[in-house]
Amino acid sequence: MSALILQSEHDQLNLFSASSEAELYHPVSPRHGFFSLLWKEGQAKRQRSYPLAEMAQVLNLVDYSRDTWISQAEFVVPNRRVVNLARVGLLFVDLDTYKSDLMKHRSTDEQIQTLHFWCADNGIPLPSLVVFSGRGLQAKWLLSQALPRSALPRWNACQKALVEALEPLGADRQARDASRVLRLVESVHSVSGQRVHVVDVQGSASMPQAYDFELMAEQLLPFSREELQILREQRASEKEARKAKLKLAVENPKAAIFKGYNGRALAWARLEDLRTLGKIRGGWIDDETSMRTTSLHWQLNFLCLAGAVHHSTFHHEASELAKQLDPKWKFAADELSTLRAKAQAYANGQAVDFGGRKWPALYTPKNQTLIDIFGITEDEQRQLRTIITPALATERDTLRQREKRRAAGVQERSEYLSGFQDRYVVIREMKDQGVAVAEIARRVGVTRATVYAALKKA
Repeated sequence: MSALILQSEHDQLNLFSASSEAELYHPVSPRHGFFSLLWKEGQAKRQRSYPLAEMAQVLNLVDYSRDTWISQAEFVVPNRRVVNLARVGLLFVDLDTYKSDLMKHRSTDEQIQTLHFWCADNGIPLPSLVVFSGRGLQAKWLLSQALPRSALPRWNACQKALVEALEPLGADRQARDASRVLRLVESVHSVSGQRVHVVDVQGSASMPQAYDFELMAEQLLPFSREELQILREQRASEKEARKAKLKLAVENPKAAIFKGYNGRALAWARLEDLRTLGKIRGGWIDDETSMRTTSLHWQLNFLCLAGAVHHSTFHHEASELAKQLDPKWKFAADELSTLRAKAQAYANGQAVDFGGRKWPALYTPKNQTLIDIFGITEDEQRQLRTIITPALATERDTLRQREKRRAAGVQERSEYLSGFQDRYVVIREMKDQGVAVAEIARRVGVTRATVYAALKKA
């Protein structure tokens, strides 16, 4: 049920304070993480990150008379770069309605109605809430569960789909990354002089509609009818298999449930592998040798290939990565000019023709290439997820299949044969004791034919 807010501005502000709106995607909980605030101070912009546990106190101290923005995602360290992402609990689109021919001459209420009709026509669920940003609208789809950083590639794909669908309404293509900040409720937009406030809610003000991310993705991402039917059938079968998987996880927590990777998910996993490799080695500087430039290059490449960085924030992400590799390092920006050009070409959809195939404009190395570049040992590979040799990949797959068979109650052949040998011994001993064949079969739980076969082998 939609609750279009038509009360006075005073009532609107009472309905959703800065804290109550922010808590919808930064819920009060003991979980670790940081959120960021950005504010305008004169002509300059200042930024600072705070622990999630301190959000209520921090927002009480904000000067709401000036332009203020808040991060939509949460981060593992006090820095809102994508590479530091912890989790994200919503999808969002920043609508510059004043730039849209379709929206700019409409009132706020009419813009909301247009947004609702547009979403319905395009098969998009209605936003959980809509915020008037002072000049435009912020549409937000709250998720029933926050997504971990590993889900970023799929989240990015949904963000891209939303922005493309709502572009005629003024959707800002540059405001869809996980490091994005949006205007804070109750703050003032200095250009319009208007206060930021919530103007529409799905559900109720106390409990806005929250969406299951997988169902959202099913509606947003392009599937044919056949693919959609297959997806639904897979989901049904997955429900049946979930108990077996949970049993497997309980009995053997180290058994990996392999889900496979698409292109962007693989790039993100490789980025995570390189970061893990750096931790294993205690950093990228050893004596007088250093691989920090090489590491920075490849981590940035995979960050861009995962679709997690917009070219406009490329150097901000590069600076944060460089700081993590070596806090004292002042790298030259022009060292990354080629990679940045490739990242921009990739973002624009350009591809490279090679060997009769189209390849992304960014670098897409084979695992062995990365293993050779970084000299990754077998022991190190065993601590990584994707940058491994074919032999190790086969070994892992064999172990996964074995664990799946065990979870399904299927015995290994060696165990099966061992059980048979033990059974033969019991059958022979009982026969030596004068027990009849029919009675042996009953006691052991086999057919009489099996008993005769065992006795023949004696």
